[in-house]
Amino acid sequence: MSANDLRSSPAWTALQRHFSDARDWRLRDLFNADSHRFQSFSEQAAGIFLDYSKNLVSRDTMDLLCTLARERGVEARREAMFSGEKINHTEQRAVLHTLLRAPRGEQLMIDGQDLAAEVHQVLDRLGHFAERVRSGAWTGYTGEQITDVVNIGIGGSYLGPKMACQALRSVSHPRIAMHFVSNVDGHDLDALLARVKPETTLFIVASKTFTTQETMMNAQSARAWFLTHGEEKHLAQHFVAVSTNTKAVTEFGIDPANMFGFWDWVGGRYSVWSAIGLPLAIAIGADGFREFLSGAHGMDQHFRSAPLERNLPAILALVGIWNRNFLGSTSISVAPYHQDLASFPGYLEQLEMESNGKGVDLDGAPVTVATCPVIWGDTGTNGQHAYFQMLHQGTDPVPVDFIAALQPSHALPGHQEALLANCFAQSEALMRGKTGDEVRAELQAQGMAPDRIEALVAHRTFPGNRPSNTLLLDALTPASLGALIALYEHKVFVQGVIWGVNSFDQWGVELGKVLAKAIQHELSGAPNAGAHDASTNGLIARARQALLAQPLTDA
Repeated sequence: MSANDLRSSPAWTALQRHFSDARDWRLRDLFNADSHRFQSFSEQAAGIFLDYSKNLVSRDTMDLLCTLARERGVEARREAMFSGEKINHTEQRAVLHTLLRAPRGEQLMIDGQDLAAEVHQVLDRLGHFAERVRSGAWTGYTGEQITDVVNIGIGGSYLGPKMACQALRSVSHPRIAMHFVSNVDGHDLDALLARVKPETTLFIVASKTFTTQETMMNAQSARAWFLTHGEEKHLAQHFVAVSTNTKAVTEFGIDPANMFGFWDWVGGRYSVWSAIGLPLAIAIGADGFREFLSGAHGMDQHFRSAPLERNLPAILALVGIWNRNFLGSTSISVAPYHQDLASFPGYLEQLEMESNGKGVDLDGAPVTVATCPVIWGDTGTNGQHAYFQMLHQGTDPVPVDFIAALQPSHALPGHQEALLANCFAQSEALMRGKTGDEVRAELQAQGMAPDRIEALVAHRTFPGNRPSNTLLLDALTPASLGALIALYEHKVFVQGVIWGVNSFDQWGVELGKVLAKAIQHELSGAPNAGAHDASTNGLIARARQALLAQPLTDA
């Protein structure tokens, strides 16, 4: 048995005993028995209010979960992360995305270097460049102002900036449209290039090594497209890089003065706070970007100092542990009731599943409990007319995180009241359900015949007792978005510590990349080495036949 085996924790054993009673609880009964349940199971910090009262937990449940977190060393591990210890042990790296949003003047010395000072040097350069683009001082090769910014990246270099720019659309620069390309599928880039003008488009190539296959293929195609209009000497006015590979960036045609670096202690899915956030800085301005960082720092301070019992990230994580490992939930649905947060569920998919979707613990032994659930979702109220049927009456109860902003960023009358009403109603419906007797009473009041009522009762009954959290922002601003993202980052951290996995590596993405390189050569005409299985060989052969049959087209 690994020393990290969660089942050996006394608190885990106590939780198992506690669950033998809790498995029969009904949320309706918990609310009926405690008129102060909402106040007892809600917290707020850094501009975010969390209501977790609609979970199948009692105060004893939460106390036992906090004891588990302490037994697993969450507090010590938290301090190790903030202090710059190399907690990413498989890559021997520190995990310091929190340093990226620390205010000017803080100091963190690692190996004789003041990393905080380096961070602010990059942020200053980033902000200065962003303001030049926004003001029109930075122009294209014809002297026209930039109207379109195209970010080329993948993974965290794509999901973070895209999500944040979309979320903060209402405070973005009115002249500049932001675009994001990640997919190696040429249809993605091809469709975009048809809509932008080379004279007024700025490309940001985001790749730390400047060798990421998908990113560099898209970047080279964008470069070739640009050169059908401009000249090589113009490249530097239309391409900038977020990278550390000065040689490759220069060879591409980008001026190293317009290369913005970051560090190996910045993981891709934690990188939106770094130079990877350049698109966001251009969209909302240097001051707005600083507000974004400040909001995240506010959540960092809360996470680092608040006791676990009142700590928003810890509470969200511990409720998630309870739902996953005791109630058996295999997925979580994220339902933001704000259209500008449409990409937030997709962002959390990477953040949570790439971080904690692990099958071995820190010792390299197989984990003995379930780890990260599947994260998925869509905006409300769209989801209500799609997958919410399954949430209410499906066979697998799925916890939901409802997210809403109390104040809208539009002036359309009536819409916000309708939106919030739907958000609150859905969480209430999931919690309460509808009994057979309630269905009968409702249909009888409509004058329906008794035999018809009985035929419909089972179809119109809702089991209820389905857990959810509700997170409320006062408004969706740079600061509140920063705090929201940081909240989920720290939730992931706490759960990773409890499960005993390394939340900061991602070896699972490597194997497919390696195999793809060989297959790509074979699809391009190289002899098939026959090293694949029969299915893969058959698919390669069929694809090669189709590719060879393609008619040639002019470039």
